[in-house]
Amino acid sequence: MNEVLWLLAVQGALGAFDTLYFHEWKARLPIRSEMRSELGLHAVRSAIYGIVFCSLPWLAWTGAAAGVLAVLLAVEAVVTFADFVVEDRVRTCLGGVYPGERVMHGLMAVVYGAFMTTFVPVLYGWFSGRGETLGIGMPSVVLVGLTALGIGSLVSALRDGLAARGVLPAAWPWPG
Repeated sequence: MNEVLWLLAVQGALGAFDTLYFHEWKARLPIRSEMRSELGLHAVRSAIYGIVFCSLPWLAWTGAAAGVLAVLLAVEAVVTFADFVVEDRVRTCLGGVYPGERVMHGLMAVVYGAFMTTFVPVLYGWFSGRGETLGIGMPSVVLVGLTALGIGSLVSALRDGLAARGVLPAAWPWPG
């Protein structure tokens, strides 16, 4: 079961780089009103990842909770597919999605597929009322790192949600 958390940690690190470098530094999405639909999708996805990163190292989602988690992961996938389409539409002013960002999205899709391949049997066990917490036996640095990624994802969700609504302070530190 450790593979699940290691893959989730890699996914989180790639996602954090994608957000900080491509969304924030290069594109400065929060100051661009034409990016609001993309930011709204990012807010939903980041909130889901925040919940996943903060909970999977510490909790087993057993019984009906496993069904809730499965729905959250399905919503995340739908949001990601919608984001691919929206990015192509709204990023024309930037010349499209940056080539390096496209590669990053491809890498993240591969890692997410590997994560889901290893996690679905665990989720099934939880749904059946079996299974244990994934974090048992994992290095503390990974557990704390995943929790930090979760908190960062929740903060990012809040910021992107506010920026999607046009709340100007959400564009900080970029001048408007």
